[in-house]
Amino acid sequence: MSKKPAGDGLWWWARRRGAALDVALALAAAAECAAGAYALVKVRLELGLAAAVVAVVLGALAGVSLVVRRRWPAFPVLVALVFVPGFFGVILLVVSLYTLAATWEWPSRRARVVGLSAVATAETFGMVLFAMFAPPPTPSPEPLPPGWVLVIVSAFVAVGMAVAPVVTGLYVGARRRLVESLTDRAEGLEAELTMLAEQARERAWRARAEERTRIAREMHDVVAHRVSLMVVHAAAVERIVPKDPAKAQQSAQLIGEVGRQALDELREILGVLRMTEPQDQVEAPVGGLGELPELVEQSRAAGMAVSLTVSGEHLAYVAEAEQTAFRVVQEGLTNAHKHAGGARVVVLLAYVPNGVRVSVVNDCPGGAAMPVALPSGGNGLVGMRERVMALGGMFHAGPEGDGGFRVEAVLPSRLRLAVEPLN
Repeated sequence: MSKKPAGDGLWWWARRRGAALDVALALAAAAECAAGAYALVKVRLELGLAAAVVAVVLGALAGVSLVVRRRWPAFPVLVALVFVPGFFGVILLVVSLYTLAATWEWPSRRARVVGLSAVATAETFGMVLFAMFAPPPTPSPEPLPPGWVLVIVSAFVAVGMAVAPVVTGLYVGARRRLVESLTDRAEGLEAELTMLAEQARERAWRARAEERTRIAREMHDVVAHRVSLMVVHAAAVERIVPKDPAKAQQSAQLIGEVGRQALDELREILGVLRMTEPQDQVEAPVGGLGELPELVEQSRAAGMAVSLTVSGEHLAYVAEAEQTAFRVVQEGLTNAHKHAGGARVVVLLAYVPNGVRVSVVNDCPGGAAMPVALPSGGNGLVGMRERVMALGGMFHAGPEGDGGFRVEAVLPSRLRLAVEPLN
C-alpha cells in the first residue's frame, strides 16, 4: 500500500477521500446485509421480531466491516464467507475480494488469495445452485429448465461474484505496483543524477585547485630564479661600487636584463591565463634542454662558480619533459644562490639509455664570498618533485656526504620524440 502523506490521511487511510469512499461502501453493504438478514429471518424462516432484530444488527455489523478493508483486507472476506450462505452480502463479498487481490502482494501471499477466492467461488456456486433447485414457496405452472442449464447459470453467477473481482483486483494491484516501481526508479535516477552533478562539481573544483597549484608553481619557478639573480647582483653592486664602478655598472645592467626576462616570462604566463583556448592547446614557452647553457651563464655572471657537463647522444624529448628538466636545473641553481654562496656548483646533463638525467650539485658552502640573505618559501623542491613524478620520473633532493647538496631528476625514455626514418 502507498505511504500515508503527512497531514492528509486519517488513521490507516492514505487520503481523506479514501476514507469517505470506504465509509460509503460500508454503509451500502450494511444496508444490503441488514435487509438480506431481515428477509432471511422474518420471511423465509418466519422467526419472531427479536430474532429479526438480532439478524438485522448482525447484518449491519457485517457490512460495516468494509471500513477496515484497507487495514485488514482478509477480515471482510471472512465475514462475507460467513453471511453469503444466507443469501445476502453480495456487496460485501465483491468489494472485499477485490480489495484482497489488489492490496496483498501476489507472489508472497498467493496461497491466501487463491484459497479465499476458491472458497468464495465454491460457496457462491453452491448457494446459487441451491436457490435454483429449491422448490418455490408457491407452485409454478411453468416447468423448470434442465439441470445442466441451472449448473451453467450458477457457474456464471459464481464467476461474476467471486472470480471477476479477484481478477480485477489483481490487475489494479499489479498496475499500482508498476507505477510505484517506476516512481521509485525515477526518484532513484534523480538521486543518481544529483550525485553525478555533485561529483562533477567536485571534479571541477579539484581541477581548479590543481590548475591554481600549477600556476602557483609556474610563477614560483619564474620569479624565484630571476629575483634570486637580481638580489645576488644587487649585493655585488653594493660591495663593488666604491672599488670598481665599471664592474658595478655591468652588474647593474645584468640586473636590468634579468628583471626584463622575468617580466617577459610573467607576461607570457598571464597571457595564457587570459586566453579562452583549452590548456592542452596553449602553453607558455618556458625553455628546454637547449637553453641550459644560457641559464648556467646567467648564474656564472652573478658570481657563481658553476660548470655545465653534457654527456651522451643528444635526443629530443617532448616539450613538457624538457621544460621540467629545465625547471629542475633552474631550481637547483636558485637553491645554490640562496644557501651555498661561494660554493662550486656542477650542472650535469646526461642522455642515458633509460632516459635523460639532470642534476645540480654544489660543494659545502663556506667560501670567501659574503652570504646573501634570500627569502625561501620551501615550496620549490616540492613543486619539482610533483612535476617529475607526474611524468613518471624519479626525483631526489638531499645533502651529500661532504656537506654539499644534490638536486637530481631522471625522466623516462618513453618521453622521447619519435624520429621518422629517412627514406
